[in-house]
Amino acid sequence: MRLYLDTADIDQIRRAVKLGVISGVTTNPSLVYKAGWKDYRSAVQDICAMVKGPVSVEVLGQDARTMVDEARAMAAWSEHVVIKIPVCDAGLEAISVLSRESIKVNLTLCFSLNQALLGALAGAAFVSPFVGRLDDVGEDGMALVADIVACFDRYGFGTQVIAASIRHPLHCVAAAQVGAHIATVPYAVLTQMIGHPLTTVGIARFLEDAQKAAGKG
Repeated sequence: MRLYLDTADIDQIRRAVKLGVISGVTTNPSLVYKAGWKDYRSAVQDICAMVKGPVSVEVLGQDARTMVDEARAMAAWSEHVVIKIPVCDAGLEAISVLSRESIKVNLTLCFSLNQALLGALAGAAFVSPFVGRLDDVGEDGMALVADIVACFDRYGFGTQVIAASIRHPLHCVAAAQVGAHIATVPYAVLTQMIGHPLTTVGIARFLEDAQKAAGKG
């Protein structure tokens, strides 16, 4: 399973890239605004240059023609751009057009196996089931990820599953266990994945013992 970072904060992205564990980024206009960027295009291009992997950017159009036009323009920003399009009639129509033009699409706001299946049939390169948001309304978000992975594997779809709306490290564990291709995580979750109290204790003990061995303890 690969990890993407779900943010538009350039400092967070820079730190995550240095760790060598991030292979892509997912953004949306809300994340770009929160990060203080004034120009969406410049933000995306800077992120693409840093990550050198898939960077999802979202269209805002409400009809298929506008979505396609926006997607074509965004795809020209960088070879790494992936277009995020929500599940709806217009979105599926736009995906079917863009996929024939070899423009990669990430089907976003996915909350059911039906939606994921339609996205794959339309030609989406990725589908993003929103785990945390499903959990918030009393549904099992990770069960949906498992169902989508099983369906795509059974029928040989090339569409990859991105476990999105990740809220905590256990979501990442579960995503890996059910076979998600990718989990996109906030920076805070990434840092939580790194730490463990026994590791902290172990490092401190090793340092203490090393100082004693050197006659400094």
